[in-house]
Amino acid sequence: MGNGVSQHENARTIYLEMNSKIEKLKFSPYSSTGDIILLISTAMGVNRWNDIILKDQSGALVSVGPMMPINDSSTPYKVVVVKPPHEKPEQQLDRNKQIGITQRNEEMLKQTLNQVADSFSRVLRLDELKQELNARITQLERRMEADGIKLVEIDRCKKDISELRDIIYDTQRVEYSPLNVDDKDRKISIRRDIPSYPKYTLSHETIEYLKKPTFDIWHWESNEMLSLLEHMYHELGLVSEFNINPITLKRWLLRVQESYRNNPFHNFRHCFCVTQMMYGIIHMCKLEGKITRHELGVLITACVCHDLDHPGYNNTYQINARTDLAIRYNDISPLENHHCAVAFQIFSNPETNIFGNLDSDKFKLIRQSIIMLILATDMARHSEILEAFKTKVDKFDFQNEDHLNSLKMVMIKCCDISNEVRPMEISEPWVDCLLEEYFNQSDREKSEGLPVAPFMDRDKVTKPTAQIGFIKFVLIPMFECLVNLFPQLEDAMLNPLRDARDHYEDMKKKQEANSPDNK
Repeated sequence: MGNGVSQHENARTIYLEMNSKIEKLKFSPYSSTGDIILLISTAMGVNRWNDIILKDQSGALVSVGPMMPINDSSTPYKVVVVKPPHEKPEQQLDRNKQIGITQRNEEMLKQTLNQVADSFSRVLRLDELKQELNARITQLERRMEADGIKLVEIDRCKKDISELRDIIYDTQRVEYSPLNVDDKDRKISIRRDIPSYPKYTLSHETIEYLKKPTFDIWHWESNEMLSLLEHMYHELGLVSEFNINPITLKRWLLRVQESYRNNPFHNFRHCFCVTQMMYGIIHMCKLEGKITRHELGVLITACVCHDLDHPGYNNTYQINARTDLAIRYNDISPLENHHCAVAFQIFSNPETNIFGNLDSDKFKLIRQSIIMLILATDMARHSEILEAFKTKVDKFDFQNEDHLNSLKMVMIKCCDISNEVRPMEISEPWVDCLLEEYFNQSDREKSEGLPVAPFMDRDKVTKPTAQIGFIKFVLIPMFECLVNLFPQLEDAMLNPLRDARDHYEDMKKKQEANSPDNK
């Protein structure tokens, strides 16, 4: 069987066990995962919306996709169609007992459901609430002007206005948790179990591809990214170096994933993207032979944690809007300090502390190093960090702690803003995501009467103007400095940056030529 391209010279072939028969499946390496699942579903004679699972001879799950490992007829993948489970007699008995709960429990549950209904009702009335709050804001602003309130009182009122707008913003975020009825004390409590993700068999091609800056991060789902991050910790020897319990590693990665918000840009995929680039640099520069595994673990972990709980609004907004984060951290890198705090709040839980088996002195050193690297990602410190590294790079000493710290800070900075190093079809969607986040911020700044940066204003910025200056004056000089120490990165990273600069300059010329002013 095939998907219409089975005669293609690059067609991939796998063998499947379907209905106790061995079937041969051919598909193009350019097929999508959905095409392959549809092909298998059709062959099995089942609905395409059923869950299809492939297992190898050891029983491990195989990720369905065009890059899945090739096998032969002697080692076919077993096709499993997941169907809804049937209840066992004892489960039916338990369910009947739950149906017969007392009138008191029913009343308590009814009250809780009424509260949930009220919450939904409030969300549905969000537009009405916005209008009401905006009217109150307008009334406050007019009263301020009419009464000539003193400067201190004006600042206090502006803070109240900002808090009212935050209420509007926070009202849009609705979180759901499962309800659990506890029969013993007859109370309704919230229970949240840590989920797990399936074990994936990574092909040799995927393992090697993961080490390259051309890795397509858009091709992978969240569970697959978690498995790839887990693979990095095992492959680099970090699990043995830090004596990490593999179950704790899984729990930690899941906790990290859920601590990233669903922002257009600063989200879990960005976290994975930055970490994968660091993993690639480690292998391309053969850093395993130059620095310790302890340092490698700090680099990878700092990348994973570097944007935890990012709210989608940058430091400039936090400071100008006088948010709680800006007040808490005295306007000094409020977001980066917050990312560090969230990271070590996760580590404070023994179930998610991958460094829990280290003694207190080693943990203290790791904490200091991770904080140093995450704080280095604040672009306000860009010139300071780069200039310090330039003074060391010509006579760099891998045994010098100051030199190493300077290198690690430049490396995480490079990885954090490395999207343009990747092929254009991978990097350009990131530009759209970043501009969307910028425009969300500038719209909010305009509505709150705060200063708006020109490069974030949807009425002033375009994709090429946003990229050209950043690539020419930030990315290329920083990567040139890193290439001075690691010449092998020039073809893999520096030249793609130059190509990206040329691409956006050509785009700008075409836009200018097609503008109404030139016609």
